[in-house]
Amino acid sequence: MRLILRHDYEHEDLGRMAKHVVAAVGDIPPGTRKLAQVNGRAIVVFNLGGEFFALNDRCPHRGGSLSRGKQTGLVESDGPGRYCYSRPGEIIRCPWHGWEFDIRTGQSWCDPARVRARRYAVAVEPGTRLVAGPYVAETVRVTVEGDYVVVEA
Repeated sequence: MRLILRHDYEHEDLGRMAKHVVAAVGDIPPGTRKLAQVNGRAIVVFNLGGEFFALNDRCPHRGGSLSRGKQTGLVESDGPGRYCYSRPGEIIRCPWHGWEFDIRTGQSWCDPARVRARRYAVAVEPGTRLVAGPYVAETVRVTVEGDYVVVEA
């Protein structure tokens, strides 16, 4: 299977979004992330328990690299001295100023009404489909022996 990442705009020449192979699915085990360069953009791809999500690597607050941040969970409180920890590994904390973002949605936990990390749609497809479609792949040797992660940007 391969991971596909999509921008929210269409490719000018093709009228559709281009797809880019960034890694084999097995190269991004659950609980890890991979930084990829796609059309000059730094995009970080996360594997949350077998589900893939992708965010722009640039924190919208001051530009810190989210791929260098700490993955953590959500801490909520309904009163002093009481808290609940949930969603382990689903929050990324910017290493510069500690702003936190939901990996699944890009939503900021510091200023949720106004700030969000740009996210990219992700899908997983079989590696054999690489030959059939209008995909743009970086100069990397690709085999059909395994599944591939594809980023659409």
